[in-house]
Amino acid sequence: MRARVAVAILATAVLAAVAVGFALLSGAARPDAPTTPFTASPAASPVTGLPAGPGVLVRSTADGPEHGRLVVAGRGRRDVLALACVRAYAAGGTGVCLREEADAPGSYETVLFDTRLRQTWSSPFAGVPSRARVSASGRMVSWTVFVQGDSYNDAGAFSTRSGILDTRTGDVAGTLETFAVTRDGRPYEAADVNFWGVTFAADDNRFYATMSTGGRTYLVEGDFAARRVRTLRQNVECPSLSPDGTRLAFKKPQPGGTWRPAVLDLATMSETPLAETRAVDDQPAWLDDRTVMYGVTRDARHSDVWAVPADGGGRARLLVPDAESPAPLG
Repeated sequence: MRARVAVAILATAVLAAVAVGFALLSGAARPDAPTTPFTASPAASPVTGLPAGPGVLVRSTADGPEHGRLVVAGRGRRDVLALACVRAYAAGGTGVCLREEADAPGSYETVLFDTRLRQTWSSPFAGVPSRARVSASGRMVSWTVFVQGDSYNDAGAFSTRSGILDTRTGDVAGTLETFAVTRDGRPYEAADVNFWGVTFAADDNRFYATMSTGGRTYLVEGDFAARRVRTLRQNVECPSLSPDGTRLAFKKPQPGGTWRPAVLDLATMSETPLAETRAVDDQPAWLDDRTVMYGVTRDARHSDVWAVPADGGGRARLLVPDAESPAPLG
């Protein structure tokens, strides 16, 4: 436990140090995105900024020089950006890219960028990229990585670590494992607590995430300023808050160790399975208040982004081929 706390403190200290002097990124809240399909043909040479107009930001899994680069698909175009990431997201004028460090192969860093793809902040991390999110205003940024060798794990086992950065103040939580936990109404401490899949509410303080402990997973609601989280219910992984703030899209565990997408109504805590029968190991994103999108893996190098109605009806449809890690752009 002492080793675990020491690692958490070190991670927070490193991120806090590099956050000094961070400049505020401007940007208004994202309006609802369109619902038209984005199956445009591959485009042209790399562009140096986020194109104006609606679309979906994705990581390309197409073969060739486009593989791994960010792409904006929409309105009959597929614009390849001059930025390569393992996982990415963008909203409110702020983008986050989890990528391999150019001068240190096998090592990774979190990089923030603006609409012209200019780097505004960066920090290295120990681990492998897993999830990334930006609040609708562009102020709050989160990342999740797989890490190896925590003291409570068996040799060779993996766990996760999630961090949050407030771009306005420079306040950073290098790992949510330092937050106070309330489970089922009571204070809770355990060496095996892990967090992943953060999503932010409109107030840029409240957030939702997944917590695992004791072989169970929980949906938690967090208070960033107070450094606290509380459990809401079990078996909700990789939540994603709807634009209207009333529902969470998530991946629900299935027998055999797979997941299927579903939507949770926060007022009633009722679940709606979505019309997707394939296994989905992704943090969903909302294309708009009516549509959920997510990546579906084809093989080790290729995946596609699909969309499905959020009310449980209809059927899944291909949204962006040869793509993953989707984020709606206004």
